[in-house]
Amino acid sequence: MKPETDITKATQLRPGVAAIISNGEGKILLQRRSDNGLWGLPGGSVEIGESVRDAIVREVREETGLTVEGVCLIGVYSDPKVQVVRSPDGNVVHYISSVFACRILAGTLQTCDETLDLQFFDPAQLPEDLVPM
Repeated sequence: MKPETDITKATQLRPGVAAIISNGEGKILLQRRSDNGLWGLPGGSVEIGESVRDAIVREVREETGLTVEGVCLIGVYSDPKVQVVRSPDGNVVHYISSVFACRILAGTLQTCDETLDLQFFDPAQLPEDLVPM
């Protein structure tokens, strides 16, 4: 998904979730997304009938192969300058994203069709091509 510079084109408001997952060395898991090639936190949209905590568990499992639990809410992000994006289907969506710190319970890293790569990064050495938050 690409940031949309003309926020007046937004036609949908969608709740989203993102996960901050660290390994035992203090590094943070980032996902290189297949839709835009940028690195970002694993996450996605909340589905109808789903809580944000259930959504973060589902999205992380789908995109990384890991089973996690949402430990605590870090923040809610809604700035239209970075949270309004054009999705691959052409829709312009304004996301309101709940970001959770998550703990790994089980699983091994594996990519899916939404994920080109998964890597843990030192917070002081994050890649430059990051999805804005």
